[in-house]
Amino acid sequence: MNKSVDEIDKLRAEIDALDDELLALVNRRAARARRIGDLKAGAPAYRPEREIEILRRVTNANPGPLAAERVSAVFREVISACRSMEAAIRVAYLGPEGTFSEQATRKQFGDAVEAMPAPTVDEVFRRCESGAVEYSVVPVENSTEGAVGRSLDLLLVTPLKICGEIELRVQQYLLSRDAELRDVKRVYSHAQSLAQCNGWLSQHLPNAERVQEVSNAQAARRASGESGTAAIAPEAAASRYGLRVLARSIEDDPNNTTRFLVLGNLEPAPSGNDRTSLVMSAENKPGAVHALLSPLAVNRVSMTRIESRPSRAMRSALWEYVFFIDVEGHQQDERVAATLAELRQKAPFLKVLGSYPAAVA
Repeated sequence: MNKSVDEIDKLRAEIDALDDELLALVNRRAARARRIGDLKAGAPAYRPEREIEILRRVTNANPGPLAAERVSAVFREVISACRSMEAAIRVAYLGPEGTFSEQATRKQFGDAVEAMPAPTVDEVFRRCESGAVEYSVVPVENSTEGAVGRSLDLLLVTPLKICGEIELRVQQYLLSRDAELRDVKRVYSHAQSLAQCNGWLSQHLPNAERVQEVSNAQAARRASGESGTAAIAPEAAASRYGLRVLARSIEDDPNNTTRFLVLGNLEPAPSGNDRTSLVMSAENKPGAVHALLSPLAVNRVSMTRIESRPSRAMRSALWEYVFFIDVEGHQQDERVAATLAELRQKAPFLKVLGSYPAAVA
């Protein structure tokens, strides 16, 4: 036993010494970051292509035993703390506190930003458009339930550019002030979360009323004040609103993931692994959509997503649709640039929403 205690004490002393080295290195890094901020002379502190470059490099070089996503999380916070020495950054997200949107914001920017909850997706856009915040984070699609329609509608008309993306693994929790599942007669949640958990709810709470809320955090807030109710929300909402966890990971798809976009008045430079998003319309005649897509094939540009949607914001005729498309590559890349030039000649309407680094874990 004494030998084990001695070994533990020795290892702890080594950890203390390593912590001292880490502290010195982190502060040396912060000093360099502050100097870069001085040299930038007012240029944006947030450079998503540079931050992604760092994260890709350290995760690729990671020998373990820490998992790549843990290494990435540590370095994100280091980057966030150093970035804050250059400038204070405000980021709007769909609130209230405790939503998946807040989780996505923290994942992308770290904790050293002023994360500001907004009551609606429209308000998230408006705050960035008005200059009240530098960036906004909005959900755009879920792997189970598809596109977030309101975000697409607003992307069509906003002057903001997409400057980053976040992929967040979404785990849903059933939270309640009650202690037993059988006591739950009503379930609050956002419409997307209710749909993502439809199978579980049908099996375990088939008679419970399902009530849509504007956000999961708002659902948790309501459930905290009512007996006989529960909320589907992130685990963090349990402690924030004083709720018990009645069931964990109740989403029907174990790989349930939501994609978020970072919006701002910033156009990132190429990072080496980028995505370009655009929206366009097609002429109302046979073969028009095929003709629009042909430049991608000719220039060997890979399309990763296409979504059609009624063009509510710019509709001039009934049943007019626009197409949201994501392609691999940056708009400055030769092939993507050639594709966009051809599309501008073919499409009645074309808007490049932004080129940005592809998400990392």
